[in-house]
Amino acid sequence: MTKYYQGKFRPKNPIKYKGDPTNIVFRSSWELKAMKYFDLNQNVLRWQSEELFVPYKSPIDGKWHRYFPDFLIEVRTKENLIETHMVEVKPYAQTKEPRVQKRKTKRYITEVKNWGINSYKWKYAQKFCEERKWKFTLITEKDLF
Repeated sequence: MTKYYQGKFRPKNPIKYKGDPTNIVFRSSWELKAMKYFDLNQNVLRWQSEELFVPYKSPIDGKWHRYFPDFLIEVRTKENLIETHMVEVKPYAQTKEPRVQKRKTKRYITEVKNWGINSYKWKYAQKFCEERKWKFTLITEKDLF
């Protein structure tokens, strides 16, 4: 059984947060870990959580929806440039297309549906970022700092 870890994050550097620093919500321990890193890392100049949306067309119903990526951050690079990154935090298992199975269980159907929706969200997010000269970054538990 997986524990669902959520709550409100209180930044130590609220001036770095773009948005309401008293209303920052995390929905997983991995998001919380990312928030702490962004808040304390001197190379992260500004960050925000779920303050921006990307329109995307769902492969499931063919309708337009809004995707709220986990984070938008501005960072200073080693070359002293400023880059903007749209960041999504997901479990590694959800970043790979499910293997085809002979038995079409409810779990398998849910995994395929979630993969379809997420892959479209990320495709639209990538294009959204390219148009703005930003970078789209998908972070899993394997990448967390």
